[in-house]
Amino acid sequence: MKKDAKKIIICLDIKDGKVSKGVQFENVISLGDPIEMAENYSKQAVDELVFYDIMASALGKGPNFPLIQRVREKTSVPLCVGGGVASIEDIKKLKDCGVDKISINSPAVRNPDLLAEAAKNFGSESLVLGIDAKKDASCKNGYRVMLGGGKTPTDLDVLEWAEKAVTLGAGEIVLNSIDADGTKTGYDIELTKLIAEKVSVPVVASGGGGSIEHIAEVLSKGSASAALIASIAHLKIHTVGEIKAELKKRGIQVL
Repeated sequence: MKKDAKKIIICLDIKDGKVSKGVQFENVISLGDPIEMAENYSKQAVDELVFYDIMASALGKGPNFPLIQRVREKTSVPLCVGGGVASIEDIKKLKDCGVDKISINSPAVRNPDLLAEAAKNFGSESLVLGIDAKKDASCKNGYRVMLGGGKTPTDLDVLEWAEKAVTLGAGEIVLNSIDADGTKTGYDIELTKLIAEKVSVPVVASGGGGSIEHIAEVLSKGSASAALIASIAHLKIHTVGEIKAELKKRGIQVL
């Protein structure tokens, strides 16, 4: 692996067994079969795939283990799964399915000890903290942690929560801007930089990526270790190869 090389990660939001996409978690539309799409992105040599069940936590459901198992059988790239992961048993089942990383969001806010227990049992390198952040001037660092697809505010400041989660054992943070999510108007550079420059673990920028320019900006100015993309890939605006080739031209090291 190249030192300091950046990663391109594709997120497949899953709703009712299909890859879906919305804007700020609203107006969600179905885009296709998750297994076929995952297989295609694996062939494009994406650095990682993230499967996120956008309804599981809200409905009190666990991960879709049969679907994840089938995806794992069809793909060779690292796989991260989130949504509905609420217990050590859920994590164990996902690891048994061959999942490389587990992303925990709302359950970690409600039960921070879950992060510590998961890190102890499976290692920090397997544990990803998902954060949905929204601009809020009343918070110490200008952003509030949100739950429920950005609809439910918490009393947590984003930076303070990120720092606490890392001390508990989170080995990576996927930082999603609720304000930018699905808009394709660019990542929140200020938010990403705020967290990436303060924590000791990789930070993946999420929300708003609509062009190669946006990706280049968040990887350089935002200090992100990786850019998570969805629409730009799902709508076939650019392939992973095209994105990486252009980033290399701009002097950004990629895997």
